[in-house]
Amino acid sequence: MAGYLVEDARKVTTHRLTQMKREGKKIAMLTAYDYTTAQIVDAAGMDVILVGDSASNVMAGNVTTLPITLDQMIYHAKAVVRATKRALVVCDMPFGTYQVNPTESVTNAIRIMKESHCDALKLEGGVEILDTVRKILDAGIPICGHLGLTPQSINKFGTYTVRAKEEAEAKKLVSDAHALEEAGCFAVVLEKIPAKLAAQVASELSIPVIGIGAGHQVDGQVLVVADMLGMTKGFTPKFLRRYADLATVMTDAIGQYITDVKSSDFPNDNEQY
Repeated sequence: MAGYLVEDARKVTTHRLTQMKREGKKIAMLTAYDYTTAQIVDAAGMDVILVGDSASNVMAGNVTTLPITLDQMIYHAKAVVRATKRALVVCDMPFGTYQVNPTESVTNAIRIMKESHCDALKLEGGVEILDTVRKILDAGIPICGHLGLTPQSINKFGTYTVRAKEEAEAKKLVSDAHALEEAGCFAVVLEKIPAKLAAQVASELSIPVIGIGAGHQVDGQVLVVADMLGMTKGFTPKFLRRYADLATVMTDAIGQYITDVKSSDFPNDNEQY
């Protein structure tokens, strides 16, 4: 059986994630944006693959997540779904596709689900988008919430600093988390908030709480695949652990290929027809 520490090779569902929380089993979540990477991530035993709007940064080189379009997110999600056998695939709804009105949001949500065949969607925000969340849930589409540092609102925040350090914002975050659970969300991502606050939310909610820069007392963790594999060099937040240095490995391999081509060492007699 493929995967590390995987006791159950069945397809992961939202119901199984809730069971994992009840049983005290941590949830592993990682981003992927293409078929080849998703195949590797899934075979390693990942519980959840997030087709994040971070594709705007990682795949397209944009400074923020805001420019990525609905069509582009569907393209990435399709590729990931084709590669995935076990993990639950969650796709971000990109900026502008659910902020206008609930009716348009449901139309966009249905399009993502129908065209990509992903398992669920992720939306940023709390009570401000609650009507939209309810409408999408009413359409039978599972939703993962996202609170704390919400990158789609970076122009409002003006900084990527830790959120909810002040009492008022912390209280609102807790209230928002409860509202999302009561509306029917199957999980909530908490990004870059104090660990103590994240632990409080995880203890109060019956649905899984996934952290990124939110400490270890939550129900699971998510990272961007290119960051944790060391393919990116300039991004070094405190919460990021690099598990490899693929930038160096790839640069060395590509450099060797260039040398071999220019010296006529590649291809050799055994590598031609």
